Amino acid sequence: MSYPHRCVHLPETAAPIALLSLLLLTLVHCKGETASAPPAPVPQVQIAEVIEKDVPIFSEWVGTTDGLVNADIRSQVTGYLLKRDYREGGAVKKGDLLFQIDPRKFQAALDQAAGDLKRAQAQLTKTKLDVARNEPLAREGAVSLKEFQDSVQANEAARAAVESAKAAVEQAKLNLEWTKVLAPINGVVGIAKAQVGDLIDANSALTSMSTLDPIRVYFPISEQEYLKFSGLMAERYQETQDSTIARKDARIEMVLSNGEIYPHKGWFFLADRQVDVKTGTIRVAALFPNPGNVMRPGQYAKIRAAVTVRQGALLVPQRAVSEQQGSHQVAVVTPESKVEIRPVTVGERIGSQWIIAQGLKPGEKVVVEGLQKLKAGDSVHPLPFGTEPQTAPVAPAAEAEPSPKGN
Repeated sequence: MSYPHRCVHLPETAAPIALLSLLLLTLVHCKGETASAPPAPVPQVQIAEVIEKDVPIFSEWVGTTDGLVNADIRSQVTGYLLKRDYREGGAVKKGDLLFQIDPRKFQAALDQAAGDLKRAQAQLTKTKLDVARNEPLAREGAVSLKEFQDSVQANEAARAAVESAKAAVEQAKLNLEWTKVLAPINGVVGIAKAQVGDLIDANSALTSMSTLDPIRVYFPISEQEYLKFSGLMAERYQETQDSTIARKDARIEMVLSNGEIYPHKGWFFLADRQVDVKTGTIRVAALFPNPGNVMRPGQYAKIRAAVTVRQGALLVPQRAVSEQQGSHQVAVVTPESKVEIRPVTVGERIGSQWIIAQGLKPGEKVVVEGLQKLKAGDSVHPLPFGTEPQTAPVAPAAEAEPSPKGN
């Protein structure tokens, strides 16, 4: 059964209405597609809590080690070097033989001086007898007054000759003793600067030595630091009577050139007599125990000392603080897991942490990792500092929008 094809003609006013309905249905359909799209993942950040505690404030200075007592060993006589009687770099005691210079000519000089002394003493004895004989004769007029006075003057000259001969003998003895070069102090002796067989002149440098336990460390401090700690230094100086005894309250640390902390703590020893007008610093010395003479003069040393204690300091990891054009800021995570960018005033650095003078409160959470991509108001997923990040993305809890009717 067939039906006749019939054309239905809509009124002209119905066409715009149909077109508008089609457009509205398209917009509703697109809105539904947008609402059903997956949300963007929330960035994961590692956070740390702002800690409040009392913190010692350290000051650091660069110093150089030196011996407690240093001595240059020099020859006092001229002669050939016969023997070196110590191990280079080894420890010796005061009075130990270091070098032996040929003593023969000095022994001969001593013998000659001793002979001259005996001759002078014999002459003194003769002049004494002359005076004793001529004195009564002069009173009786048997000898002239001039002859008596001449005998008295000869006796005085002979007495002076004896004293001069005695001094020559003492000098000859000293020269003979100086052929043996002895250690003037306890300490470590350096490498010899003269070899056996060398002709040594008077005042020639032979070697050097230092007392190394305790070892001295020199470091410069500013004039302001000196004025701040001068009272404490004076107190420590009065208490330090024996420099060879380690103080029980030693608290100065020394960091070596390899970054290791020296195992023994030191104590203040002395301050120089004046401030260097060119640098505005004063030279200060500290003493450190040096068992086994491990430390040697001339080594680099960084000196650290706790100069004060900051009560109730607020600490955050240094990595949590960013610097921009001289100002500092941190990203604070609110209880709602929102980011708040906050300017802060920083204080001293303590190890891997930073003291925050203003801008934070105890217990607040700051971002340590992931700070670079954040801005104020961002939602984040906080993780404790040091926690491995989650592999699956974290989506924010979004409110479900109602679907349009008829969809």
